[in-house]
Amino acid sequence: MPDSHFPLAAVVGADDLKLALCLAAIDPAIGGVLIEGPRGMAKSTLARGLADLLPSGQFVTLPLGASEERIVGSLDLDAALGEGRAEFSPGLLAKADGGVLYVDEVNLLPDHLVDLLLDAAASGINHVERDGVSHRHPSRFVLIGTMNSEEGELRPQLLDRFGFNVALDARPQPAQRTEIVLRRLNFDADPQRFLSSWSEEQGALRARCQEARAQLRDIPLDEAALEQISQRCFAAEVDGLRADLVWLRAARAHAAWRGSVRIEAEDIDAVADFVLRHRQQQATPPLPPQQQPQQPQAKEDTSAGQNDQGAGDWGQLPAQVQPVGARREPPRWSKKP
Repeated sequence: MPDSHFPLAAVVGADDLKLALCLAAIDPAIGGVLIEGPRGMAKSTLARGLADLLPSGQFVTLPLGASEERIVGSLDLDAALGEGRAEFSPGLLAKADGGVLYVDEVNLLPDHLVDLLLDAAASGINHVERDGVSHRHPSRFVLIGTMNSEEGELRPQLLDRFGFNVALDARPQPAQRTEIVLRRLNFDADPQRFLSSWSEEQGALRARCQEARAQLRDIPLDEAALEQISQRCFAAEVDGLRADLVWLRAARAHAAWRGSVRIEAEDIDAVADFVLRHRQQQATPPLPPQQQPQQPQAKEDTSAGQNDQGAGDWGQLPAQVQPVGARREPPRWSKKP
């Protein structure tokens, strides 16, 4: 019997993330979801729960030490050496087709591997040209990446290629914490009983995603919605045009999620933070007063007869009248005690 996944419908809180995951499942061309948050925030539980909403139910985890060959596929050595023919050996991208590809701590992967994953997630095709093999195969999956920013950041170019970015609340309220732990304990004690108790809610969630996927292509990507989105991207000082395209696709997926036949303003608003969070220009915070550069102060003019000892250049002694011909006594220094 396959491993049981904790149902997404039973996850406490994290409503924004659950919505983002469902929209990515409705339209995988959105380009995946990057989840930020510290350890122990059930990021993998949410990703596994999403797999149950997809047609294949497939959930593939990409290990941190995976090579490029293991990810994209390579030459089948048994066929090449034993039979003298070039045959493609599928990798993780082929296995994830129709399901979820989960990458924990994606910020720790080499950049070129992250590029490969994002290319396949956006295009739905894996094209391999290596080791004498030329092969293309469908690779339409929902890419879920997680990261803890304390352990390193992704380059802005890679951040931009993730469709959505969602941050988890690191400190849920005490009542939520209690309910999260209780549900997890009940699931671990008897998974089948727990799944049975949530089957109705999970079934309704799965049916809603399936209906939205079927309706998606009937919803036009209209120019009026795109004009609003483009103006908001410009106001947010977003670089490039990827945000405009992702936002439009996401708004259409949200309209399908609502059961609407067109994109409305509420659909555009609902996905704005998912799209802009990792793309919007961040203003540089002001320095604290003790770190702010000191402005040079203008030198005071002492030539107008000002005899205040604190005025003018510090250390300058006030002028004193000396009698003509008198011998100037050397200064008397106080003796040290």
